[in-house]
Amino acid sequence: MRKKYSVEPFLVAVVSALAILADSASAQAPFYEGKTITIIQGRDPGGSGDLRARAVTLFLSKYIPGSPTIIHEYMPGGGSRKATNYIYRSARPDGLTIGNLSVGMVAAAVLGESGVLYDLDKLIYLGSATSTYHAVFLSRKEAGLSSLEKLRAATGIKIGAQSVGFSTYNEGRLFTYLLGLKEPKFIAAYGGAELDPALMRGEIDARATGADTVMRNPDWIEKGLVDFHAILEIPKGDKHPRLARLPELETFARSDKERKLVVLQRAFRVGTGPFILPPGTPRGRVEILQEAFRKIYRDPEFHREYKKTGDDPTPLMPEAHAQAIREIPREPEVIDLFKKLVGAGPLPPR
Repeated sequence: MRKKYSVEPFLVAVVSALAILADSASAQAPFYEGKTITIIQGRDPGGSGDLRARAVTLFLSKYIPGSPTIIHEYMPGGGSRKATNYIYRSARPDGLTIGNLSVGMVAAAVLGESGVLYDLDKLIYLGSATSTYHAVFLSRKEAGLSSLEKLRAATGIKIGAQSVGFSTYNEGRLFTYLLGLKEPKFIAAYGGAELDPALMRGEIDARATGADTVMRNPDWIEKGLVDFHAILEIPKGDKHPRLARLPELETFARSDKERKLVVLQRAFRVGTGPFILPPGTPRGRVEILQEAFRKIYRDPEFHREYKKTGDDPTPLMPEAHAQAIREIPREPEVIDLFKKLVGAGPLPPR
């Protein structure tokens, strides 16, 4: 009689083997394959910050294993405080949400401004495309403020900015204070893409802006549509090739305390447009993302793309970014004065 064999153990073994192979294949697949990464921008769309952020994230999928889809969402408010609070408190720490912010979020935290619900030292840093910056104070030609003497003699100059706490608002106030303007009127009610047209229409007389914005408006220089008054070099001594003749803001300081105001603002601008992750993001995903950003910052193609924004990239790597945050000076006396300068109230007396 032929012996009967049961097929059940064989089938169980086959199914188990297939399950193991499937698990193994799944384990080999990159986490980011088929996923979507959301970039939360702490600004309105269309301005300089948006263009710079997109120049970076254009290459992000290229350097993340699994090539995830990249999308952008905008969350303006409070100089990026709203967006930073969201990243810190609400975003899932799964490596699928990245913040890109105004560097004003650093100043807001160091200065202890209201509405800050995040801890700078607990955020995870992915670096920045630029570690140098040139802030410029300018006025429209038709305002007739062609010299520092005329600028100082005028009363009630309308100075445009984005929201209170935004980096260009802070710099506009700092320029105004150290240049000694009389009773300036600050209009902090514009989106990033609205300020330049507002200046040309005469809704505002002057503003602080980045040299990259100036370079994207070649008529300002070639047709003399604006007058330039002063520049803030970050780091100190880094001359802009086309604006090197402008006096540096620190030269207008009358005391060591005023000089330290400029030093503090330079520290706040050390990494323009920082990229961050929520605290608690798994270490493995942090490492993947930090390495992806390192590769982007070194990519010659990225450098060519970034130059289209009007500025040259000077990357700040993730580890250097975290160190720069730790080393920001926080002297109480200087911070108290700086807080008054960048607030919504009148400028303090000198």
